[in-house]
Amino acid sequence: MRICETSGGDLLLQVVFHAHMAADRGSFTFSDVVRGICDKLRRRHPHVFGSQVFGESVFADAHQVHTNWEHKKATEQTRKGRAGANGVLASVAQALPALVQAEKLQRRAARVGFDWDEVDSVFDKVREELSECEQTAAAQANPTERVHELGDLLFACVNLARHLGVDAEQALRTANRRFETRFAGVEAGLREQGRGPGPDVREEMEHLWEIAKAREKN
Repeated sequence: MRICETSGGDLLLQVVFHAHMAADRGSFTFSDVVRGICDKLRRRHPHVFGSQVFGESVFADAHQVHTNWEHKKATEQTRKGRAGANGVLASVAQALPALVQAEKLQRRAARVGFDWDEVDSVFDKVREELSECEQTAAAQANPTERVHELGDLLFACVNLARHLGVDAEQALRTANRRFETRFAGVEAGLREQGRGPGPDVREEMEHLWEIAKAREKN
């Protein structure tokens, strides 16, 4: 708690310090900063501060709330010229993990209405990409095409995660941990038999894997 208080104080100091320098130049004041963020919060969250103020209807669910928030943010950035010549997706960092980057790209596109209307359509897209990916399994398939189709499948899966309200990066990390735990169970079972993992014990590894899965569910 003390660390959070210190870090929060340091951050507030920077805000006040820069606002004071701006005030000396006649640009804006600290009060302008506070007023601006309050206005933005009310503008982007009419479901919290009263939709009637902004002439908007009450939202039916969380999805509509989020869609409205994304639309408001896109509109603000367009007015400020941030999405102009550089494009809507320009500010998404290239150094992000691929799954995180894919989700951010999709969210930016969704802000301007380029998105699936319902999750069933996303499921259909995943099946379509999986089918196209299967076609590249043929020996004569172009390696580049294989990479592209697999990438499209992964991108579609991130889209599905987003529509289901799941963090794709966290979901994959969780799957990684489950795999590690289950495989550790396989190795432990083999050690009890005086054996180690290898192609010659494939069937036993499959059996121990199922036991590890069952144990995890219980």
